[in-house]
Amino acid sequence: MECLTLTGFLKHVAEKYPSHHAISVSGRFDITHARLQQLVERAASQIVAAGVKPGDVVALTFPNTIEFVIMFLAVIRARATAAPLNSAYMAEEFEFYLSDSESKLLLTAKEGNEAAQAAASKLKIPRISVTLSQPESDVAFSPAPPESDLESMSKIVNEPSDVGLFLHTSGTTSRPKGVPLAQLNLLSSVNNIKSVYKLSDTDSTVIVLPLFHVHGLIAGLLSSLGAGAAVTLPAAGRFSASTFWSDMKKYNATWYTAVPTIHQILLDRHLSKPESDYPKLRFIRSCSAALAPSVMARLEEAFAAPVLEAYAMTEATHLMASNPLPEDGPHIPGSVGKPVGQEMGILNENGELQGPNAKGEVCIRGPNVTKGYKNNPEANKSAFQFGWFHTGDVGYLDSDGYLHLVGRIKELINRGGEKISPIELDAVLVSHPEIAQAVAFGVPDDKYGEEINCAVIPREGSNIDEAEVLRFCKKNLAAFKVPKKVFMTDSLPKTASGKIQRRLVAEHFLAQISTAKVPKFGA
Repeated sequence: MECLTLTGFLKHVAEKYPSHHAISVSGRFDITHARLQQLVERAASQIVAAGVKPGDVVALTFPNTIEFVIMFLAVIRARATAAPLNSAYMAEEFEFYLSDSESKLLLTAKEGNEAAQAAASKLKIPRISVTLSQPESDVAFSPAPPESDLESMSKIVNEPSDVGLFLHTSGTTSRPKGVPLAQLNLLSSVNNIKSVYKLSDTDSTVIVLPLFHVHGLIAGLLSSLGAGAAVTLPAAGRFSASTFWSDMKKYNATWYTAVPTIHQILLDRHLSKPESDYPKLRFIRSCSAALAPSVMARLEEAFAAPVLEAYAMTEATHLMASNPLPEDGPHIPGSVGKPVGQEMGILNENGELQGPNAKGEVCIRGPNVTKGYKNNPEANKSAFQFGWFHTGDVGYLDSDGYLHLVGRIKELINRGGEKISPIELDAVLVSHPEIAQAVAFGVPDDKYGEEINCAVIPREGSNIDEAEVLRFCKKNLAAFKVPKKVFMTDSLPKTASGKIQRRLVAEHFLAQISTAKVPKFGA
């Protein structure tokens, strides 16, 4: 069974390329594939000694650090489930995610995370901080668990059905949905990504995206490790435009993957502070939000590499479709490419497959697709119909098999690849004692693809203003969820049946400030 698990596969890769660099922390140290496996095995034995059992959920909140990489792999090696969380969350958000995932342990960096610790303390979830001071030492746990037994790890055998990763995806329902991903899902996706981009042990990349999302975690980190390739983590633990290209050159990077927002930042920097030279890249990958054809053209011109746009979602363990490498076919601006390693169909409302160029809902099935949302039979019923997983996106396959996305059925706000549930924002807004009604919606934005706006009806007699609403949002929401603009109003447009519809609200308020077009399917 080992060959059908990500854990077993990475062990095999480490035996094949033991002395190849696996992880580098820019300017600090390099760790080989063999050494990474040792560190993971020892950390896994420590996790088991700390009382973690197979099937337990372990939450991790870290910057993009070597400690996160080791602990993520150690958790799944111990047959537990890793639940990475955004370190920018507020205490209330941590409380929801820790509670909903039923986490048994919280792992943090040595410096900790005040909001996460407050939430864990409230839920009586123990916390362990971890640090790796140098590559030759083992990961130090604080508090240290009882004496661990490395020998006992040989008795722990990973299974393809073990849930390795648990993430939440923002839905249009009032609560984000929990997505369990099994070892087989993870391995299938890693192999799909390796295959379409021909990743090998000669490749190298710099991680620019957070590792608490599938994009950075699966496409950047795990697919590279699964190819025997090298990964560099920025010294700051996060993307920095000022160090990106020096890291790319220093570590002989051959490709990178990012969201359009980061591509745009790199283009802006190229115009204002160009590098003297750029590394020769095999390809640049773009995913998680639509890439404008004009931006794709500018990227290819600036960095002299093909830009391959892809399509992905958490429920598919990231990758669903991608434009191919130049030697395998054309890459088409405005298209997210061909399905990779899974079946894809365009279905109408009756579940009937549509022919070329006919629009419908994009549906998929394959070994990379989650078996279903956690404790959410209603969401599972609507997502899994006619033998397919329904993405909630509308699109069509052209006569060459390339997928073109038309719009989202769902009302998610897609801000630079961050999928934000407007219902979650509504709930926070109306929790303010002086707000009677509130509706959040997405509006087109050049930098982020979409930005968040909201319309608020104050309670009678209230003098609340936009500044107070924003202050309240900043206190109760992660920074990326805070609306950019607040419309104060005394009424909201409704449908004929009296329902408040986000698309109508967005059109109504956008018309007041600009002639900007609202996306066809709303925000």
